Amino acid sequence: MPPPADIVKVAIEWPGAFPKLMEIDQKKPLSAIIKEVCEGWSLGSPENFALQIADATNFYITEKVCSSYQTAVQLHERIQSSSMDAKLEALKDLANASRDITFAQEFINLDGISLLTQMVESGTDFGDLLSFTLTAFVELMDHSIVSWDTFSVAFIKKIASFVNKTAMDTAVLQRSLAILESMVLNSQDLYHKVAQEITIGQLIPHLQGTDQDIQTYTIAVINALFLKAPEEKRQEMAHILAQKQLRSIILSNVIRSNTPINDEMAHQLYVLQVLNFNLLEDRMMTKMDPQDQAQRDIIFELRRIAFDVELEPNNSGSIEKRKSMYTRDYKKLGFINHVNPAVDFTQIPPGMLALDNMLYFARHHQDAYIRIVLENSSREDKHECPFGRSSIELTKMLCEILKVGELPSENCHDFHPMFFTHDRAFEEFFCICIQLLNKTWKEMRATSEDFNKVMQVVREQIMRALTAKPNSLDQFKSRLQNLSYTEILKIRQSERMNQEDFQSRPILELREKIQPEIMELIKQQRLNRLCEGTCFRKISSRRRQDKFWYCRLSPNHKVLHYGDLEESPQGEVPHDSLQDKLPVADIKAVITGKDCPHMKEKGALKQNKEVLELAFSVLYESDEYLNFIAPDKHEYCVWTDGLNALLGKEMTSEYTKSDMDTLLSMEMKLRLLDLENIQIPEAPPPIPKEPSNYDFVYDCN
Repeated sequence: MPPPADIVKVAIEWPGAFPKLMEIDQKKPLSAIIKEVCEGWSLGSPENFALQIADATNFYITEKVCSSYQTAVQLHERIQSSSMDAKLEALKDLANASRDITFAQEFINLDGISLLTQMVESGTDFGDLLSFTLTAFVELMDHSIVSWDTFSVAFIKKIASFVNKTAMDTAVLQRSLAILESMVLNSQDLYHKVAQEITIGQLIPHLQGTDQDIQTYTIAVINALFLKAPEEKRQEMAHILAQKQLRSIILSNVIRSNTPINDEMAHQLYVLQVLNFNLLEDRMMTKMDPQDQAQRDIIFELRRIAFDVELEPNNSGSIEKRKSMYTRDYKKLGFINHVNPAVDFTQIPPGMLALDNMLYFARHHQDAYIRIVLENSSREDKHECPFGRSSIELTKMLCEILKVGELPSENCHDFHPMFFTHDRAFEEFFCICIQLLNKTWKEMRATSEDFNKVMQVVREQIMRALTAKPNSLDQFKSRLQNLSYTEILKIRQSERMNQEDFQSRPILELREKIQPEIMELIKQQRLNRLCEGTCFRKISSRRRQDKFWYCRLSPNHKVLHYGDLEESPQGEVPHDSLQDKLPVADIKAVITGKDCPHMKEKGALKQNKEVLELAFSVLYESDEYLNFIAPDKHEYCVWTDGLNALLGKEMTSEYTKSDMDTLLSMEMKLRLLDLENIQIPEAPPPIPKEPSNYDFVYDCN
C-alpha cells in the first residue's frame, strides 16, 4: 500500500554522522519536524537548529516557502547595499542563483540586467565585487532571455577597457573576454562597436601569460572577430595572424607550453585553423577566364621556369610554329588541354587556387619543380606523371581533407600544430604533397589509367601522416617518407588479415556459436561504463559551453542518477552527490539525432550536423525527456547501447559492430590456434560403416 501523499522521504545529514533517510509529515509544523530530526541524533535545544537545502543555493527552509520572485526581490535590494561586505555576499548569491532560469526570468523582470550594467559602468566596483557582478551578468545572459543588442556603447567601452588594461584581475579579465565573444557572435551591430574598441594587437599580450583559460578566451574573441568580419577586413586580420610574431606566441606559449592543451583550447585552435583556411575559399571557387591575359601570364610563367625560355615577341616566327611549341610544352607540363590549359582551371573547386599553388611551388621550390616536370617529360608517355592534372586534383583533395569553405564544427578539436609554423602553410603543405604524389607514382609504376588509384594511395598517405599530429612541416615530411607505397601495402595487408576470417562452413558455424557470448560481454561492458558515469555539457545558446552535468547508472542497473556540477570532474562522481534520479522501469524509449526535442529548437548550435550526431534523449512518464549531448562519438555509442540494453533492445551502434568484429576475430584466432596450417574441410567427415558384428570386447586383464 503506498504511503499517504503528505508523507515524503527525505535524506538528512549532520556533520560527522551518517546521513539518514527520514519520513516527514508535511502537515506537521516545521518546528515539530526539526525536533524529530534532532531527537534522531540526540541533539538538544532544537530551537537552535534549522533545515538547509544541500545544493548550490544553500537556502534555509522556513514556514514560508521562498519563491523565485521573493529571492529575486531580496537579491535586487541586497546588491545595492552600502556595506561592501554585504554587497559582496549578495553578489556571490546572485551569481549562484542566476544559473536557474526561473530565478533569472524573475530577476530580469525586475530590470536586474540594467542594474548590473549600471554598476559596471559606474566604475566604483573592483576586485571580487566586479568579478561576481560580471559572473552574474554572464549567467543571466546565458539563458538567452535578453537580446545582446540592448547594451549601450558605454557598457561595451567599459568591458573593453578591462581587456585593454595591462594588469587586470584574472577573474574580471576572463568574464570580460567571455562577454565580448558573446557580443560579437550574437550581433553584427555589436561586432562593429567591439571591433572599434579591441584590436588583435591588444589581445596578443593575454596569450603570453600562463593561464590557459585566459588564453582560450582570448583566442575565442579573436575567432569571433575573424568570423564576423567583412571580407576585406578578414583578409587584413589574416595578414596579422600570419605574422611570425603572433604565430610564435601561439606556438611557444600555447601549443608547446608545459601545460597540456584542454578540449576547449584545442577547439579554439581548430576554429582558428579553419577560419584561416577558409580565406582560400574565394580563390577555390573562382574559375579561370581563358581570355584573361593576366591569368594566362601565370601559365606562361610556369612554362618559362620549367623550360628556361623567355617570352617570344609576337613577330618571332609564324603563329602556327609558336602554337605548336606552346602545345608541346603544355603537354610536358601535364595539362589536360594542351592547346589552351586555362580551360583546365575552369573546374571549381579547386579553381584558381590550384594555379596559385603551382606558381608558388615553381617560384619557392624551383629545383624540385623543374626536376618533376623534366623528369616526367622525358619518360615514355604511358608512365609520365602529369604535373598539371595532378596539381589540380591534389589541390581539390587537400581542400576536402582540411574542409576549406566549411564552417567550424562545434565539437571538433582536430587542429594541427604544423599549420601554425608557416605564414604560407597551405602552399607549403601542397609543395610537400605534390612531391609525394610524384614519388608514389614512380613507386607504383603507374600509367595514366592508374591516375585515380594513385590519388587514393596519396590520400591515404596524407591522412595517416596527419593522424600523428606532426609539430612541424618537416616532421610531416619525414612521416611521409616512412609511408612509401610498399609500406601502405603492408599496412593494408595487415589490416585485411586482422579483418578477414575463413569462410568455410565449420568456421561460420563456430562464429555463430560464439557470437551471443561476445554480445553479452559487450553488453556488460556498456552497462559497467554507464555505472561509472559520464560528464555531459549542458545545452547552451552560447558558442562556449562551460556548464556540466553528470549521469550514471546505479550498480543494480535500476536507477539513473544525475545532477548539475560546478566544473568538469577529475574522476567518478558518487551517487549521493547527484540530486536527481530516474528509475529505469519508467524509461519508455531512447530517441536519437534530429528526433530529439532539444534538436528541434531553433539556433545554429542545434542545426550543427556534428551536434545532431551526438544528441540523444530518454523518454519517460508522460512525454518527459532527459536530453543528452555526448562529448564524443564513443560516449554517444556507449550510452545509446547501454540504454537500449537496459530496455532489452538490440545494440546497433557502429562501436558495437566494431567491438564485435574485434573480439570475435580474437576469439576465433585463439580457438583455431592449434589448427594453424591444417586444412579445415568444408564438410564434416563421413560417418563410417557399421561393423560386420558387435562381438568385440576388451580384455581388462
